Amino acid sequence: MRKHFLFSMTCIIVLLLAACGESNTEPSNKTKAAGQPDISGELQFYTSQPDEDAQKLVSEFNKLYPDVKVSTYRSGTEEVVSKLMAEKEAGDIQADVLLVADAITFESLKKDNLLLSYQSPEAENIPETLVDPEGTYSGTKVMATALVINTNNVTSAPKDWEDLLEIEAKDKSLMASPFYSGAAAYNLGIFTRDSALGWDFYESLKDNGMTITKGNGAVLKEVASGEKSYGVVVDFIVAKAKKEGSPVELIYPSSGVPVVTEPIGIMKNTQNEAAAKAFIDFVLSEDGQKVAAELGYTPARDGIPAPEGLKTITEMTVLEADMKDLLAEKEEDKTKFGEIFGQH
Repeated sequence: MRKHFLFSMTCIIVLLLAACGESNTEPSNKTKAAGQPDISGELQFYTSQPDEDAQKLVSEFNKLYPDVKVSTYRSGTEEVVSKLMAEKEAGDIQADVLLVADAITFESLKKDNLLLSYQSPEAENIPETLVDPEGTYSGTKVMATALVINTNNVTSAPKDWEDLLEIEAKDKSLMASPFYSGAAAYNLGIFTRDSALGWDFYESLKDNGMTITKGNGAVLKEVASGEKSYGVVVDFIVAKAKKEGSPVELIYPSSGVPVVTEPIGIMKNTQNEAAAKAFIDFVLSEDGQKVAAELGYTPARDGIPAPEGLKTITEMTVLEADMKDLLAEKEEDKTKFGEIFGQH
């Protein structure tokens, strides 16, 4: 009996230890559902965001997915897309995830069948107008193009776009080139289709000495330094510069503003679909959108307020045009702009 009892107890102990071993080595159902143990490998991230912003986004993503090595390529939207097209021609697109300025760019890539359709569950919290119904991209921010002035140089602030045509602004204004900036290319399509502005507006800007520079950052730099007094620029960089003490003021023109949403999407030939989807989910999530707000952007996600000094999309008068028309005539618009300003 004693031997039988000892044998039974030994079996019970062995079974208990085995059960404990299983519970310690196997991930919980909750962890498995998140998919984190399976998210690893390399991810190529192409973006037009400033380097600092892109690095912050990747850093926060890696806190959740430390086994994903993200490599970032950044430049202006037009140059990022040129790189993609060159890779396409070579038959070897490197990008997995793309985040650039405007929806027109994504519509063009969608038309070329280069984007993966992915209905992120986090996109349910993004306004429908900012999300592609087919799931190939979603807006991540609300970025309006507005006016910036140097407060040391300008005593009477402009109220609308036409104020750039006044004598006070002659030879003192600048804006980004649509050949480099995706936002500037989008603005060109919007402004030239506006009945109150049109191509006459651009021709008049040229006559009044409007200078063209590479991108929005260069516009702000020259206005903040006092080299120029007026600029056409995306709103968030002005609010950030003012907060840091630059003598600048942001003005939303009374007639309305063009708005880009800096969409994000996955390239169809991605080599790491799981990591790419996880990246999309994070950017659109509450945590990802709070990162956008911390960086000074107006988030696209409902319920997260705009940073100080910026307006939400519901507080703006938004200038719009037909997306298909903008896409179809984008290159023609840029060519005509180049003829006016001597750019290419």
